[in-house]
Amino acid sequence: MPSVESNKPRARRGFAAMNPERRREITRKGGASVPGEKRSFAKDRDLAASAGRKGGEASRGGGRSRSRSG
Repeated sequence: MPSVESNKPRARRGFAAMNPERRREITRKGGASVPGEKRSFAKDRDLAASAGRKGGEASRGGGRSRSRSG
């Protein structure tokens, strides 16, 4: 069996490695970089539903029409 060193601390990378002020600065922006007219799902419920179905099918969530075998 390969040995695992569990007492060795993991290196902090990416967002976790940033100082708290920098993280707050980034999170404050949220979705502000996307202009309102580009947020089509907020205005078009049918478009949002369609995209959700498409994503579910792509992720093999499939929905109701899938039959279970095995």
